[in-house]
Amino acid sequence: MAKQDKTRAEIRRAYKAAPREAGVYQVKNLKSGKIVLGSSKNLHGPLNRHRFMLSIGRHPNEALQTDWNQLGPAAFVFEILEIVKPSDDPAFDLDDELTLLEQIWLEKLGLPGERAYNAGPMRRD
Repeated sequence: MAKQDKTRAEIRRAYKAAPREAGVYQVKNLKSGKIVLGSSKNLHGPLNRHRFMLSIGRHPNEALQTDWNQLGPAAFVFEILEIVKPSDDPAFDLDDELTLLEQIWLEKLGLPGERAYNAGPMRRD
């Protein structure tokens, strides 16, 4: 049993030590093309949270949850659209970079509009 606990502790330590990727992501309905677009300093966190909340039927976006319930998980894809490359430049601001990238992707995808589950930029994690 102690060996298993040590393994869990090692996994937890490695997870906390791993660098976080920041960038823009989407959750896309493959049937309708509707999208949730967001950005985060830790891309895997919100993607996992969206997937988990949908799987337990508790996602705060009712339209997304309804589509998930009707179409099932196979009708959705969780994707990283762009990763922010870290910069050593002292003027570099990650929040500003994420805001800019999210705006670029909103325009590129024609969001918000009929294809959007969210009306505007997501709350950044």
